[in-house]
Amino acid sequence: MVRAKPKKSKFPADKARVKKIISKLNRAHPDAKLDLDFSNPLELLIALILAAQARDDLVNQVTPQLFLKHRTPQDYAQASLASLEGEIRRINFFRNKARLIQNCCREVVERFQGKIPNDLDDLLSLPGVGRKTANILLGNAFGRQAIGVDTHVMRLSQRLGLTRNTNPDKIEFDLMALVPEKERVRFCHLLQYHGRRVCFAKKPRCPECVISQLCPYPDKTKA
Repeated sequence: MVRAKPKKSKFPADKARVKKIISKLNRAHPDAKLDLDFSNPLELLIALILAAQARDDLVNQVTPQLFLKHRTPQDYAQASLASLEGEIRRINFFRNKARLIQNCCREVVERFQGKIPNDLDDLLSLPGVGRKTANILLGNAFGRQAIGVDTHVMRLSQRLGLTRNTNPDKIEFDLMALVPEKERVRFCHLLQYHGRRVCFAKKPRCPECVISQLCPYPDKTKA
């Protein structure tokens, strides 16, 4: 059986198109930023662990009192597990997340002298820290130009034809080759906001989309 060759897209996944996408999204979403509230790397690490399969706005409601009580990794490591569970009870999977937070902070204390590491491999060695979490932490807390592939970045990069992969790690590498180095963190914020405001998963608002002319995704909505 001979398989038909896939049609070549008229929207090549090139760097020039990515620059135009970034420019247009910057004008559409000038307020785009990471939606989790934090003031230091530890706070962002904790917020990211809590945010897995949870809404950012709910995490932001829980973390102010949590951050006020626990100011260092030692505080989390030495806390009663039951007490920590109670403090994050509003977050789904709170028991598992409490254990992850405590185990992660114990590792930080024992292996990194109580400082959140700013190296990707070191971060990936911590309990509860995957590649997405590590890259978002590096990009937003340490000023490194990394790409964290969350659900919005994954969906929109696929729709825009910037990747054919479904594996987040492979999508990250595809985007690293296309997105200008100085724009990588900003690019993620822009896709996140555009995904929340316009490019919805089920019914994207294509007629309202400022990058519709740069997108090969077929319209699902009527003008």
